[in-house]
Parts: sequence; structure tokens; C-alpha cells
Amino acid sequence: MTRADMADSEFTQAELFDVFSNARRRRTVQYLKRQGRTCDLAPLVEQVAAWENDTNTDDVTRTQRRRVYISLYQTHLPMLEDHGIVDWNPDAHKIELLPNEEHFDPYLDRRLEDQQPWHTFYASVTVVGVAAFGSSFLAVGPLTAGHAPVVAVALCVVVLVLSAVQRVSRRPGRLFRSA
Repeated sequence: MTRADMADSEFTQAELFDVFSNARRRRTVQYLKRQGRTCDLAPLVEQVAAWENDTNTDDVTRTQRRRVYISLYQTHLPMLEDHGIVDWNPDAHKIELLPNEEHFDPYLDRRLEDQQPWHTFYASVTVVGVAAFGSSFLAVGPLTAGHAPVVAVALCVVVLVLSAVQRVSRRPGRLFRSA
């Protein structure tokens, strides 16, 4: 089967699980989507290495870059090309995402798309809760020791609801999907 045939065919769930079982392949497709479907190999290597090492692209070491480069060049990009997901030119180091993304979007790392710093929000709610709870024991402001449990429960409920909303927002379409 040629690449053009693969690009036009439907992917089976088993094929998609196989292809996207590797984080580097998922990250490669994610990066291509961010870059408008095409990129050179060097910036892809930098970004994948940065994601894997939880750092900025400027802080990626030569060793980290080299590991990612070798595996992308020898294994992951050829596999993505064989499955009709990318067009990979190893001589020019050019990669293009083929127009099939609706088939494999659910298999990608959604957390790489998220721009909302949820940890900052949770830390803020915690600080407010601790401040409210502490001020109630000191009887500072309108809070008294009698209000402390109500404030603590209310903050816990707010965090719980926001956590649930955040979780559901990261997994669109999965809340009511039948088995």
C-alpha cells in the first residue's frame, strides 16, 4: 500500500494505538499541528527534547538533542510516514503532516495544548483558604472561629468543582460517550 493510499484510508483503532503508543510520535504530530503542519527536523528535535526533559528549548543539552534526533530519524518519522501520517524527506530534513488529523486527534497529548496554568489557580485557592482559616483563629476581620469550618468546606467544594470542570474540559466528547 502506498503512502497516498494510506493517507486516504481509514485507520483501525489497533493501528492508531500502535502508532501513538510512543510519546515521541505523539509529540511529533502535536508539534507539527502547532507549526502549521510542516517543519524542519532541527526545531522539532529541540521541542520534543524540551518536552521530555520538562525544560525550555534553550536549556536542552546536546546529549538530550542527540537521543531525540536519532530515534526520530531512524524510527519514529519513518513509522509515521509508513502509516500515512506524515510526509518525511530525510535528505532535506523536512516533515509535513498529512491531512488525517481528525482520525488521530484523540490519541495526542492534550496536556501539551493546555495553556491554562491550573497549578497556579490551585495554589492561589490554597493560599486564600489558609489565610481565611488563619485569620479566623486570630479573629481578624469579619471571620471568627465559628466561621472557619464553613469557609474551609466552601473552599474545598470550590476546588472540587473546579477540578471536575478542568478534568472534563481536557477530555471533550468523552463524558457521555457510550461503551
